[in-house]
Amino acid sequence: MGKVTGFLEIDRQTPKYQPASDRIRHFREFTLPMSDAEVGKQAARCMDCGVPYCHGPTGCPIHNQIPDWNDLVYSGDWEAAIRNLHSTNNFPEFTGRICPAPCEEACTLNLEDMPVAIKTVEQALADKAYKLGLIVPQPAEAQTGKRVAIIGSGPAGLAAAQQLGRAGHAVDVYERESRPGGLLRYGIPDFKMEKHWIDRRVEQMSQEGVTFRCGVEIGRDMSLDELTATYDAVLYSGGAERPRDAGIPTNGLNGIHDAMPYLVQQNRRVGGENIASVLWDGPEVWAGGKHVVVVGGGDTASDCVGTAFRQGAVRVTQLDIRPMPPKTEDKLATWPFWATKMRVSSSQAEGAQREFQIATLEFVGEDGQLTGVKCAQVDDKRRPIPGTEFIIRADLAFIAIGFAGPNPEGLMAGLGDRLETTADRRGNVAVKANDTSYETSIDKLYAAGDVRRGQSLVVWAIREGRQAARAIDLALTGQTTLPR
Repeated sequence: MGKVTGFLEIDRQTPKYQPASDRIRHFREFTLPMSDAEVGKQAARCMDCGVPYCHGPTGCPIHNQIPDWNDLVYSGDWEAAIRNLHSTNNFPEFTGRICPAPCEEACTLNLEDMPVAIKTVEQALADKAYKLGLIVPQPAEAQTGKRVAIIGSGPAGLAAAQQLGRAGHAVDVYERESRPGGLLRYGIPDFKMEKHWIDRRVEQMSQEGVTFRCGVEIGRDMSLDELTATYDAVLYSGGAERPRDAGIPTNGLNGIHDAMPYLVQQNRRVGGENIASVLWDGPEVWAGGKHVVVVGGGDTASDCVGTAFRQGAVRVTQLDIRPMPPKTEDKLATWPFWATKMRVSSSQAEGAQREFQIATLEFVGEDGQLTGVKCAQVDDKRRPIPGTEFIIRADLAFIAIGFAGPNPEGLMAGLGDRLETTADRRGNVAVKANDTSYETSIDKLYAAGDVRRGQSLVVWAIREGRQAARAIDLALTGQTTLPR
């Protein structure tokens, strides 16, 4: 906890943003950092609530010891605070920026709609630790002689690599793109998280002995059999990147795209890379001067909105088939779980037109080019209501309704019947009945992250990577000191 009476004396404060008119002119982060004193005051609001739901399974999948490091930040002990935070979270500078903060939903003070600004304190703590030189390489004192390959360098792969490297194993991370980071680098826009944060961690891990082999796609450039023959263990953490089929007739029109390749293209552009990638081999897509429609109501859809505005879109409309949620939730019915309520992202606040309880029927156009999106209102069962059809002007449309599991091509296609999958339609990689082993039906092959559990949050990916690393360390050495 922080100050005993802090929650009574101090109001909740979070960082301010650059004005929308300014921030849409660039792709950099636009949050205005708070001073150390202001951060300390927010940490002081953490109360002695008896049962801290914030770091339980409902609040934080990686079980950050939030009251502990809030108290240390309030006391000004940044070194002890970052050490405590790192004991559960390898990358707090990532989660402090892009996690939706279910911990704040579970905060006891959220019963009064004034939760502790946990996410703000976490980001400030990580950034302060970098400034003070407290985040340094931690190489293993001794090597085990065991070799581990990790397929994919997203948050799950990175977390597992760092844990295994510090345990003394020789770790090689295989990444098909030209730079490490996975979805963190190529899916999350720079205005939400600039990529130098990833570069810092990659440099730290490299100095800890982890080797990154980029531009290598397992299943195309190398086979899984080559890896299992060379390494003592292989962790598959390739993510869930297959877009969910919207079932909307496109009528063969140009100007309709899945959301993630669009975001990847822009992130590569900002990073000074060629826009062509394994996820995008089509033409350059640019929203400048266009009317844009985004189908979907989640984070990826919101990222498309913010990206389109920064490219100079004339108008951006976001369509959500769900009804407009209430402004406030019923606390007694939902707390401490994530509640459905009206939320406005920073991108939506930049001027998006949001339409709720709307079904997208088809895309319409002229001479092979998209000109509009035909929509209709839906009833409580999400069925289109006859007679409510209308058309929204659109020169460009993005489908952002989530992901349906791992990419069926490449490695997954090569595995065939050798690899069991779950019974759901997403085709996620299954592990053995003992869920904590993370071991698949193929000898030496483990799976973690979205490729195993399906599309989820960055905190779940980090948790899975850490747990998989512990399972691998235990299997290779017969004992482990890595945390669960």
